[in-house]
Amino acid sequence: MRNSVDDSGVDDSVDDGPDAAPEPGPQAGPQGSADGSTDGSTDGSTDGSGLGRLAATVERLRRELAASRRAADDRALIELAKGVLVERLRCGPAQAAEQLATLAQRSGVPQVELAADVVNQAARDRISQAAQAEPEVSVPLRAAESAALGATDTQVVACSLLEHALPPLGATAVAVWAAGPDASLSLAGYAGFGPEEARGWQHVPPGVATTAGRSLAERRTIWHADGALPSIGRHRAAPGGRVTAPMVAGGRMLGVLELCWPRALPEAPPRIERQIEALAELCAHTLAAPPAPPGRPARALRELADLADTLPDPALVLRAHLDERGTPADFRVQHVNRRLAGAPALEAYPFKAGGLLLEAFPLAAGGLFGRIEHVHATGEPFRSERMPLALSVTGVADVGITRHGDGVLLVWRDHDEDARMAGLLEHAQRLGRIGGFEESAVTGEITWNAQLYSLYGLPPGEPPVPLERLRDHAHPDDEVTVGRFLRTVLHHRRIAAAAFRLRRPDGMARHMRVVAEPVFGPDGRLMAVRGAYQDISSQHWTEVALSVTRDQLAHTEQQSAERNRLALQLQHAIMPPSHGTVNAADLHIAVRYRPAQKDHLVGGDWYDVVGLPSQRILLAVGDVAGHGVEAATGMVVLRNALRGLAATGAGPARLLEWLNTVAHHMAGRMTATAVCGLYDPASRVMSWARAGHLPPILLREDGGSELPMLKGPLLGAFTDAAYEEGRLQLRAEDTLLLYTDGLIERRDHNLRHAQDRLLTIATRTATTLDHRLDDLLIHCNSDTDDDTCLIGVQLH
Repeated sequence: MRNSVDDSGVDDSVDDGPDAAPEPGPQAGPQGSADGSTDGSTDGSTDGSGLGRLAATVERLRRELAASRRAADDRALIELAKGVLVERLRCGPAQAAEQLATLAQRSGVPQVELAADVVNQAARDRISQAAQAEPEVSVPLRAAESAALGATDTQVVACSLLEHALPPLGATAVAVWAAGPDASLSLAGYAGFGPEEARGWQHVPPGVATTAGRSLAERRTIWHADGALPSIGRHRAAPGGRVTAPMVAGGRMLGVLELCWPRALPEAPPRIERQIEALAELCAHTLAAPPAPPGRPARALRELADLADTLPDPALVLRAHLDERGTPADFRVQHVNRRLAGAPALEAYPFKAGGLLLEAFPLAAGGLFGRIEHVHATGEPFRSERMPLALSVTGVADVGITRHGDGVLLVWRDHDEDARMAGLLEHAQRLGRIGGFEESAVTGEITWNAQLYSLYGLPPGEPPVPLERLRDHAHPDDEVTVGRFLRTVLHHRRIAAAAFRLRRPDGMARHMRVVAEPVFGPDGRLMAVRGAYQDISSQHWTEVALSVTRDQLAHTEQQSAERNRLALQLQHAIMPPSHGTVNAADLHIAVRYRPAQKDHLVGGDWYDVVGLPSQRILLAVGDVAGHGVEAATGMVVLRNALRGLAATGAGPARLLEWLNTVAHHMAGRMTATAVCGLYDPASRVMSWARAGHLPPILLREDGGSELPMLKGPLLGAFTDAAYEEGRLQLRAEDTLLLYTDGLIERRDHNLRHAQDRLLTIATRTATTLDHRLDDLLIHCNSDTDDDTCLIGVQLH
């Protein structure tokens, strides 16, 4: 058994279980029980009855220790009540004890409860308010207070809260966070959490969102029910409730008290909130610094006053003036520094040592007071540029507020608009790499700003270079340009500008632009020459790079135009006429080819109609992926390859398999679509196959339909590809249409919609096959500007 409170904050005087070893003591023999008797065993083993006695002993000692602690806390509370009675009744301690016992006997309540009531009536603090709303919490809260006042550190206070104050509330864990001046949090004490969990939460840096950090920032009690913010033990207590309350003493935010419940809580129960605020006030006193020795506060304020007197700006040393609730009602002026003592602001606002801020300066209530109060409460410094401030001569000032112990230092600097504009101008000149100069024609004095020294590569303090000696620092190739500039400014006395290369003492050459203008007096006499230099080296090299890029782009465009022209010539050289008509056997065949309107979109659409040695007729259309010379070259390869392969007498499916091998092994692995058909005049049967291409359309009598979507992948997509072959028995007056997707593709519709529209247009009445194909080219309004192939086959 352990009879102390360890660093976990949990009372360790608990039953360690039946397997725990008893602590040796003066009553235990070498191998005996607590009464010194032996159980007869020779090896020191303990039977079941011995373990039971040990467990009972541990439990009894635990209860005795808890009772001893409660009795000690009760005695402390009773002694506190005796002290109150001694002061109120003007009697001795013995009479006060007798009076307390008599009152308890007459009222029929325990003496400790009566003692708590006596203290509550005398204290009139938050614990008294909580006890007035709920009397049964009076004793636990006062007991926790007694234990806290006698504690040596915050960890003991947290354990006392867990033992006395949290059980009536139903809370199971507590964490006491100490606030740093930078809004960071440190775990000062905890109870109900394990040591491993606490070690991971020893310090929370500023800006990290936590439950306690939110209360610190908003300076109010917050009920956390959503579990969104992390905190100590959050993963275990997530289903329950959690409350954080700021700990304030003397108007200063010292930390945050965090309580945890194993269950969800209703939204801000008033009785619990009053008790939590009372506990937060109690913990705040434990975090507050110990009382300073006599004279120490005055000495610290005198040191702060001495610091304020060394500042070149007006400053006030303030100290919080607290009301009866312990919150700052105002701030008392402790010192007015020497810079402010003679300032005009003191005439309008009579600050004097010992006076109140709001009495001397009522306008502070408009926002300045709130910022001072925040700095005093949190210790977080406040700084603002160009803040409206009536204390300032200009009405606008840079303000700084800092806390030093119990004092607050308020400093402000009048905002000079001219100085601000000069600073902005200097900043702009630095960013734009601009340096200014002025040469007096009367005195000969030359003035440069710091940026111009930097542009010239000269250290500040070196004699400036006169404008008339600019040739000595310019590149020899720019002497003519610089000479023309100097004549215009110095002789003709007109404004002028020039671009030249400046040679610096470090050997670097910078591209500069100089502008200068004469300044004349009222009588027309030349008074000065003013101007500026600008480093335009980056702009110069950017222009050079752009010029090179433009030349490269023009060359690339010329090469592209040549390639497109070559592709177009190649396409025109090998494709049959765009309005060709062929009569073979009992077939009337018409073809149409519409090239892309833009040269760079020259594509790989192709078609072919050729009679074979077997008396069959080859009909084919295809589309090679891409545009330009590569697509046109691929089209030539596939078209010629198909012609040669068709002479073998193989069927369409086999021809496409061979053509796939050709496409797959070409450089760049070209891909393409195609439809291949072989018409036999003897049987009027056309066998056909497709490779990823749209199927042909059959027009028969007054209707039309697409041929089946036979299986067949793109040409060149796979090493080994199989193609399905179909057979179509044609009749007299049947018309077959083979086309590429450039005929129907639109960006605003899917392909199925375009195919349906094509079928509708194709079934219109036409007098001849040629008219039908022309009608399709006109009314199939594709918008992709792709080239198009169309073959019409009509059976007589």
